[in-house]
Amino acid sequence: MSQEYDKLVRDKIPEIIEANDEDPTTYVADGEEYATRLGEKLTEEVTEYQKSGDIEELADILEVVHAIRENSGVSVDELQEIRDEKAEQRGRFEDGIVLERVNK
Repeated sequence: MSQEYDKLVRDKIPEIIEANDEDPTTYVADGEEYATRLGEKLTEEVTEYQKSGDIEELADILEVVHAIRENSGVSVDELQEIRDEKAEQRGRFEDGIVLERVNK
């Protein structure tokens, strides 16, 4: 019996599956497919965090974010600089402000 997944997984998952006496079928995504699969993985991990609230899911989100960053050719420092610039211009999310409406 087999189970279908068709999703991007962490690099050691095939080894873990084999260690459980199972036989994974895999291939390496690259180029545009890899970028698309990373986006799908980010959505998956965010959804898991929203459902569970588990801090480990945040670590998974960060892992995907850094894979996207690296695949985009952006360094950790560059990403942090962009983050800091946006925070300077627009703030962070520290105060818990909820925008209900804007009256015109």
